[in-house]
Amino acid sequence: MSVTFNHTIIAAKDREESARFYRELFEVPQAPSWGVFTNVQLDGGVLLQFAEPPVEIQMQHYAFLVDDDLFDRAYARIQERDIDHWADPHGAEPGRINHNHGGRGVYFTDPAGHGLEMITTPYL
Repeated sequence: MSVTFNHTIIAAKDREESARFYRELFEVPQAPSWGVFTNVQLDGGVLLQFAEPPVEIQMQHYAFLVDDDLFDRAYARIQERDIDHWADPHGAEPGRINHNHGGRGVYFTDPAGHGLEMITTPYL
C-alpha cells in the first residue's frame, strides 16, 4: 500500500470559528463532525480536525497547495478581511506575496495563531 496523508488535528481556541475560517478561505464544504472535532475535508479525503485542547496552544505551520484561481480568490479574501500577511515566513515583507519556485505564495495566521502558507507551486 502506498502512503497518503489522511488527517491531522489542529488545536483551536474556538473550533467552529477555525473550521469556518478554513472552509471559507479554501472554498471547501462542511464535513461531518463528531465528538470533540469540527472537521473540514480537503481534496483526496484529507480531514482537518479542529479541537479545543485543555492546554496552551503552540503555533504550528500548515502549507496548502492551491491552483492559481483559488489563490486569487483566497488572497482577495485575506485582503478584504485585513488579515496580516507576508511574502516571507519571517514577516519581513508585510502586505506582499512572493513568486518563489515559479509560482506565488503568501504567509498569514489563522484564528488560533497557527502559521499558514498558501502556494501555487510545490517546492519540489
